[in-house]
Amino acid sequence: MREQAIYHKPETQYAYALSKNRVALRLRTAKEDAPAVQVIYGGKYDFAKVRISAPMRLACSDRLFHYYTAELELDDVRLVYVFALTEGGKTYYYSEDGLTETFDFTLSYYNAFQLAYLNEADLHVPVGWMQDARFYQIFIDRFARGNFQKDDSYINLPWGERPTPKSFAGGDLKGIAQELSYLKELGVNALYLTPVFRSVSNHKYDTADYYQIDEMFGGEADFSNLIARAHAAGFRIVLDAVFNHVSEKCVQFQDALQKGRRSQYFDWFLIDGDKVDAHKVNYACFAACDYMPKWNTSNTQVQDYLIGVALHYMKKYKIDGWRLDVSDEASHAFWRRLRAAVKEERADCVIIGENWHDANAYLHGDQYDSIMNYAFTKACLDVFALGALNAQGFAQKLNELLMRNTDTVNGMMLNLLDSHDTHRFLTQVGGNTQKLECALAVLYCFVGAPCIYYGTEIGMEGGYDPDCRRTMDWEKAEKRPPLWHLVQELAALKREERALHGTAAKIWAEGDLLLIERGAKERLRLTVNFGKKSIPLAKGILCTNARGALGQDMFMIERKEGGT
Repeated sequence: MREQAIYHKPETQYAYALSKNRVALRLRTAKEDAPAVQVIYGGKYDFAKVRISAPMRLACSDRLFHYYTAELELDDVRLVYVFALTEGGKTYYYSEDGLTETFDFTLSYYNAFQLAYLNEADLHVPVGWMQDARFYQIFIDRFARGNFQKDDSYINLPWGERPTPKSFAGGDLKGIAQELSYLKELGVNALYLTPVFRSVSNHKYDTADYYQIDEMFGGEADFSNLIARAHAAGFRIVLDAVFNHVSEKCVQFQDALQKGRRSQYFDWFLIDGDKVDAHKVNYACFAACDYMPKWNTSNTQVQDYLIGVALHYMKKYKIDGWRLDVSDEASHAFWRRLRAAVKEERADCVIIGENWHDANAYLHGDQYDSIMNYAFTKACLDVFALGALNAQGFAQKLNELLMRNTDTVNGMMLNLLDSHDTHRFLTQVGGNTQKLECALAVLYCFVGAPCIYYGTEIGMEGGYDPDCRRTMDWEKAEKRPPLWHLVQELAALKREERALHGTAAKIWAEGDLLLIERGAKERLRLTVNFGKKSIPLAKGILCTNARGALGQDMFMIERKEGGT
């Protein structure tokens, strides 16, 4: 066996608590090896004499590795364990000493793996409603206008025309409230709204005042009405928390600008020198945007202030979650404090980070619940748009993504094909609706919560920002095109099929076919054909055989008998 490929580490995604007395274990081996694997485990203080063996199953494989898993129910929550790997009639042991031909259990207190104690306070408790969440992201200025009595002198974009970075189309909160029945019919039950706080921009990511709902969107009255109506209709509401940076127009930065180091807010920002130099831009900011200075999130006063903002909206409006903008640039210390405060106020308030890369360091249950899964987005682009992956490569990549984090995290991932920060997916695939249909099937059948960007259900296109932020085509939406009905059917499957809840999944390829099987007792299987040859797919509970650009029958979803 290739020892250098074998890997396990406690207190990571390879060994973590599922509950007060259940743990999940993973062991990685080289893909070229196929040992029979057992975990030998017991209590920390009697392991030398009393041991239990349990088989580990080969759960999945990526490009380089096999991953074996087991879940253990414990009588003694002071767990110690080693792995036994048998191949070619010979058994090896894997412990903190690595791979060895023997293991001395009488000295195991030196070198066995351990989860020393399963403390309830350290559990990453899943947000239950995320199992059935079907998200819809709304860029508020471009979705729908409902208030035609407001001051609209700021509007400079006729509805339907192409936007520029400085365009204002007039979309507002009342418009969203008026379209809740449309979203309900589509099968949506969770809304992710781009920022609602007062700002001079159309996107509102440069917050001037966190405690005011922007008047362009209708102010506090329309916000309260939207939240009340949405909750009454069964929607969850996730707001966008822009806590990495702020507008230069906020009172704190303006005070620092005017008073320099004498300002009580000077250390709230990251300023090089004794005063702000707006010409030299001697302060940290978001990207290269000098009008968005960066908060010093290591400063406890800044932490207190921003946590106060989060709790304000939770207490006053009972919102259901926070999406954290540019979350990988704020301090870990801040996120730990914010999580503690948010979860104390409401345990099922979900926290979703905007991390485009591997975010495992933030996902141990002490900071976020999950992230926007842009790695999933890229995998879908690689296979559907760029041709960089075939069915086998796609299966391997999806398995790799699942192995990055615990199953607790995987079940709360916000999976997406595109957003306000990307090209529209349909544009990326050259307008090929069949490819978008297949990608949507994967999105709704993958582990986690699917999220579609407004207008995806009617085939809206657009290049990079600002073109991806076009106004919603309501004339097309009213006609309910075939793509709309597909999204509705996929959402209904996500709602009704227990197999699509939880995290049980098996992903593999057979030739040009990708197969995603979900569930344990009740199972659902998605088959997608990535080949150039047409392969007839039997009629399942949801099936499309329309031929796309590659000449293939597209996908099928079917129920399967028995357990995985």
